[in-house]
Amino acid sequence: MHRLSTVLCTSGLAAEAKIARAAGFPVIIGAGDRERTAVLVRNAVQRASCLMSFGIAGALAPHLRAGDVVISAEVVSAGHRWTAAKPFQSRVAALARQIGAFEGVVLGACAILATEAEKNRAWQDTGALAVDLESDVVARIASQAGIPFIVARTIADTAYRELPPAALIPLSEAGTPNLARVLGSVLRRPRQIGTLIGLARETRMALSALAGSAHALRGLAATS
Repeated sequence: MHRLSTVLCTSGLAAEAKIARAAGFPVIIGAGDRERTAVLVRNAVQRASCLMSFGIAGALAPHLRAGDVVISAEVVSAGHRWTAAKPFQSRVAALARQIGAFEGVVLGACAILATEAEKNRAWQDTGALAVDLESDVVARIASQAGIPFIVARTIADTAYRELPPAALIPLSEAGTPNLARVLGSVLRRPRQIGTLIGLARETRMALSALAGSAHALRGLAATS
């Protein structure tokens, strides 16, 4: 049995990383920068027995709602697909059933899918339930290292949610919002305030669900 400390999480947000650490996992914060994320994960993968893509995500499947949990051992990206070994997939599926999560493919995207049209096109093209910026990086490096990977994501924005400009501003390297730039965006386009308030509420729901999932993941990760 591997020690829990060898399961390495990768997240984009500082808030996600805080939840991972509270559950006992070491975590890398990529802050939405895919190249930086890949370098950090490669530098740490030799100390890991399992990689986990951990955080919130956007829904592609129309039936998913804010706060829904998606657990996966299968990731797709443009032209690539990664799948964990069958025994590990079986444990992932069992965990999903245990905690009432949705199990299915997750899309790793090169950029945020901000519109309903973009999300619907990705859903039709890939069949993926959800999308984020880190999962394909994690799956690729885990596969290259010969270790398992798992995606644990909770839905923050539904397939119908259009993301406003302020939500697309790059994060700081610490994984926190650039408040000055966000404020500037709001001042230039005040009509997005209502959408931002709704998105913030849904993100809180997603982070709350993520905390519950993190503790449930400890048993699976410890047997990876």
